[in-house]
Amino acid sequence: MNVILPPPIGHVHITLEDDETLHVLHSKAIISYQGSPLGREDRLMDIGGVYRKKKWIRTRLQGPSSFLLGLPAGFSMESIDIPTESNLLFDFRHVIFFSEGMNFRSKVLKLKTAWITKEFIRIKFSGPGKLGIITVGDIVTLQLDPITPLFVDTSALVAYPEDASIRLSVYGNSLASQHMNVQWELCGTGPVLVQTGSRDRQLENRLTEDGWIKRLLRKVLPFGSVYIK
Repeated sequence: MNVILPPPIGHVHITLEDDETLHVLHSKAIISYQGSPLGREDRLMDIGGVYRKKKWIRTRLQGPSSFLLGLPAGFSMESIDIPTESNLLFDFRHVIFFSEGMNFRSKVLKLKTAWITKEFIRIKFSGPGKLGIITVGDIVTLQLDPITPLFVDTSALVAYPEDASIRLSVYGNSLASQHMNVQWELCGTGPVLVQTGSRDRQLENRLTEDGWIKRLLRKVLPFGSVYIK
């Protein structure tokens, strides 16, 4: 399978060889397809898939073929190789496709954790195969340490090792802990996948909105809206 990630975020071009088959979990994201019409087969999700993805249909695509996946604005996608003995637990919402032959099972999180994070289940995939992960912004791989904890915003944690020590926490002094989002505190060994899209709405608003001085000058000066950008 060949995955072409373009410089601009917005779409992904995937090519399948004769013996390759892919399951796409967001069928409407397929914006173009080139290959035999019989190479696409839509199927009903099982009950678990419907609950986790809030989708009723998944698409099975068989090679030789190629297709484009459209991505929402500000999102990116990465193809990850999953070995036979992978122990990563994924947030299923980030999975957009997986190659045929892969197995996966669910792990139910603790009720207290699920209540705070609104996340009840993590998914463990077993390969070999490829997994398509869609994220807000880019995806970064960080390494855990057995002693020094890694703190990750609960909305940014895409995957972590099954045997990692993980709990809900905050950090820093009292002022920091009172004003930050809830964090995952992780210790152990192995990789952690984190999406990097900013969740700071105040930062986004400050970077995009005009200052009050500019808005005032546009209104009071003749032709202010023309000359003041």
